Order: sequence, then structure tokens, then C-alpha cells
Amino acid sequence: MGHEVRKFGLIAGIGPGIGEGNAAAAACEAVGRQPECKSDVTSTLILGVALSETTGIYGFVTGLLLIFLAPGMFMKYLA
Repeated sequence: MGHEVRKFGLIAGIGPGIGEGNAAAAACEAVGRQPECKSDVTSTLILGVALSETTGIYGFVTGLLLIFLAPGMFMKYLA
């Protein structure tokens, strides 16, 4: 069970990382095109990164719950 949960935890961690990287790249591009909009782009970027990070945190918490509170709950589906 532990290996499967780790795989799902890895997937839950990769998604927000990719999303935050894309958001930072788009923000840098936007500031490069219009430097006068830096404050608006930065505040929107911070809000977007915070929202995308919550998915990683939810995945982490779900993985911990599955490992420690319900370790044998899904074993019948894996066998």
C-alpha cells in the first residue's frame, strides 16, 4: 500500500510544480512586454501560485491520511 500512495503523492506534487512554473514564466513574459503592469502581474501571480499550491497540500494530507489512518482499507483492490 505504501508504494501506491507514494506514487499518488508524487503525482499530486508534480502538478502544482508544473503549474507554478508555467505561471512564473507567463508572469515574466508579461512584465517583459509591459513593465508598467508589474504590480498587477505580481499580485495575480502570487494569488495563482497560492491557489495551485493548495492542490499539492491536499494531495500531501490525503497521502498521510491514507498511510497512517487507513493502511489496509484499499488492499483488497490491489491484490
